[in-house]
Amino acid sequence: MTDYQAQCEAPLLEGQWDQAQQAALAWARHPATGTEQDPRPYFALNVIHLLRGEFGEAWNTHPKCLQEPEDIARVKEWIEGFVERQSGHANAHLVMGLFLAQSGHSEESIESYKESIKLAPQSAYPHYFLAQIHERANHLEMAIKEYREAVRLDPSYTPARTNLGVAYQEQGRLEMAIPQYREVIKLNPNDPVAHANLACALAEQGKYEPALQSYKEALRLNPHDAEVHFALGGMYETRGRLDLAQKEYDAALLADEDFGPAHTAIGWLALRKERNQEAYEAFNRALRCNEEDPLAYHGIAEYYSQKGKRESAIDNYGKALKYYKDPEKKNAIMNQLFKDGQTAD
Repeated sequence: MTDYQAQCEAPLLEGQWDQAQQAALAWARHPATGTEQDPRPYFALNVIHLLRGEFGEAWNTHPKCLQEPEDIARVKEWIEGFVERQSGHANAHLVMGLFLAQSGHSEESIESYKESIKLAPQSAYPHYFLAQIHERANHLEMAIKEYREAVRLDPSYTPARTNLGVAYQEQGRLEMAIPQYREVIKLNPNDPVAHANLACALAEQGKYEPALQSYKEALRLNPHDAEVHFALGGMYETRGRLDLAQKEYDAALLADEDFGPAHTAIGWLALRKERNQEAYEAFNRALRCNEEDPLAYHGIAEYYSQKGKRESAIDNYGKALKYYKDPEKKNAIMNQLFKDGQTAD
């Protein structure tokens, strides 16, 4: 074991993330094999970012340690040895769980997280990451149970509160989700995601004015978030403010020109204004971003239907049916096809 590896492992075991980060950075600058990049310090950095809730930074380190098979094998050898040497330390099992979860072995990570919980029942981290595994497996109630425990153990742990709110919202329990988002904002007033989450939940409750203010605050904090511009545009559209909806959809595309849902939404606005060619072009741009966008195929079908090109319309209605998940939208298309068939007869 190199001095750099030992200097990184010791603070990881003790939960001293700042010291562990400095040690991992020093280790990365001095790989054991000379000029060859060593994936192990980058995995250590990945772990530290995940534990801090710095998910963008964790994503950036992922390719440097867990993308190539030889890198995964080298990290695996290190972490297995780490756990073998430090089997009585909760954080060794926590690190193993994070390795397994990110290297395609999510189910196996559960045992590592449970062992970490057994060794450190006061730690929120293993509950949080165990909840993520349950959520990915669509075991939402089990995920909520673990997120709740993480929040109980550490009320200031904002990633757990955020995910708990999202899980409640997926169940339609907005009255449970909203307090979690509000608490995250109290803990971190400059978190644009928290304001956007709150806005979405308030909009679902029909509380449009508070939702509008929360969306605007999210965009003040991060004006280049295409998803928030798009969500705000959708809210304006449902309230009949098509001019403001168009403005927000355009802003979404300025933030990300490949944000397909905004192209689709612009296409439907154009159809409503009978600017059919403009709509057709917008739908095609949407399909270049996502070739499985049912709303875009539906829009193209409407375009062809209005032009009297029945075969092209039916072909695109069929593609929309294939990709739609909403039963109501599927039924609407089936009704349209039935009417078109009666007209043709």
